[in-house]
Amino acid sequence: MRHLSSFPFAKDDMTSAFETIGLDRQGSVAILTLNRPDVMNAINMQMRTELRRALAALRRDAEVGAAVLTGAGDRSFSAGMDLREFDRMNGGTPIAEMKRYRWERGEGIAAFDKPLIAAVNGLAVGGGVELALLCDLSFAADTASFAFGEVKRGLIPGNGGTQRLSRRVGQARALDMILSARTVDAAEALAIGLVEYVVPRTELLARAVALAAQMAAHAPVAVRTAKAAIQRGAALPLADGLLLEQDLATFLYTTEDAKEGPRAFLEKRTPVWRGR
Repeated sequence: MRHLSSFPFAKDDMTSAFETIGLDRQGSVAILTLNRPDVMNAINMQMRTELRRALAALRRDAEVGAAVLTGAGDRSFSAGMDLREFDRMNGGTPIAEMKRYRWERGEGIAAFDKPLIAAVNGLAVGGGVELALLCDLSFAADTASFAFGEVKRGLIPGNGGTQRLSRRVGQARALDMILSARTVDAAEALAIGLVEYVVPRTELLARAVALAAQMAAHAPVAVRTAKAAIQRGAALPLADGLLLEQDLATFLYTTEDAKEGPRAFLEKRTPVWRGR
C-alpha cells in the first residue's frame, strides 16, 4: 500500500490538507478514508475542503486510474453533516450568505472524471448517503445502513439528496426514505438499487478495490470518456445522447491508445496504455 507521503503534494500542503481524511494507494487505486471516527466521520467544512483538494490532485495523477471512498472504523461510513458546526454557522452566518458559503465548497466528487466507488462500511446518514450517491457505484457491508434524518431536525437533504436519490431509486422510494426518515438496511438498499453490491464486512474494501483496479487497468482516456458519455447522456434525449456518444467515440479514434488496443489484441499481448 502506498501512503500519503508518496502522492504529488508539497510537503507543507500535506499537513493542512489531510487532517480529516486518509489517503492510501493500492496499485493504481487510491483509497480515500473519511477519518473522524470520534464523531462517526461527520462531515465538516474542513473535510469537504480536504476531499476537494485530494480529488483534484488525484485527477492530475496519471498513476491513479480509479478511487474508492470509505469511512474509518467499523461503526460509520459517515453520520452526515457535523451538527455542532452547523449550529455555530447557522447562528453566526447571515441567511443571505449561507447558500454561497456552504455550496461554494463542494466535495469535488461530481467533477472527478475517473471511476469512484463507495465502500459503505457502516452507518450512512444524510450527508453520508449523499456522498455515496455522488460516487459512480456503491458497495455496502452487510451490516451497513442508510437513512435521511433531516426532516426530524427541521431540515431537508441539502447536498443533492432529494435529487440524486430519486434518480437512483425512483421518486416513490425517495419520498419514502426522506419523508419517513426511517433506516434502510443493506439488504433493502440492494433491493431498491441504492447500492450495487452487498458483501461481508470483512471483504468490503478488498472487493471495492478489486473492481476499481479492474476499471483502472483499461485505457485511461477511454475509461474517462465512457464515464462522461454515460453521465452526460443521462440528462439528454436518446437522439442527442447518441450524437454525444458518436462525437466522443470519434475523438477516441485519434488517440494513441485506440491504436495500441487493437494492435495488442492482434499480437496477443497485454496493451501498454499511454493515456493519450
